[in-house]
Amino acid sequence: MILSIFGAFLAALGFGVVFNVHGKALIAAAVIGTIGYTCYELQMMMGSSNIVALFISAMIFSGCSEISARKLKTPVTVFLIIALIILVPGKGMYYTMLEIIQGNTNQAILTGIETFASAGALALGTIFISTFAKLLPNKSKS
Repeated sequence: MILSIFGAFLAALGFGVVFNVHGKALIAAAVIGTIGYTCYELQMMMGSSNIVALFISAMIFSGCSEISARKLKTPVTVFLIIALIILVPGKGMYYTMLEIIQGNTNQAILTGIETFASAGALALGTIFISTFAKLLPNKSKS
């Protein structure tokens, strides 16, 4: 598990470099991505379903992203995208397409539904926290 967490940090750091993020924001984004991935792994170890684990992870990394964006005066999307990309269910889409090509319609439907539910859990967790953050006063505007 430690190795996969370190890999998540390196992946987030790499995506931050690709997206041209610099300085403190790069490190913060990589740490936020690692926190989200670690939360996901811990939820899965505790026996949560994939959807619940992704939803909780999305809420946690979205909250961390909102806090970091306000502290570092950087757009929240800088942190969200880097944290989100680690948990995006790309493997599920690949297997859905593979099942379609192989003609396994029933398996393609099952894999597709699970993949879209995973993506939906990530989206809902992010939207939930982002909406809540909009309700909080921003100290820099006062």
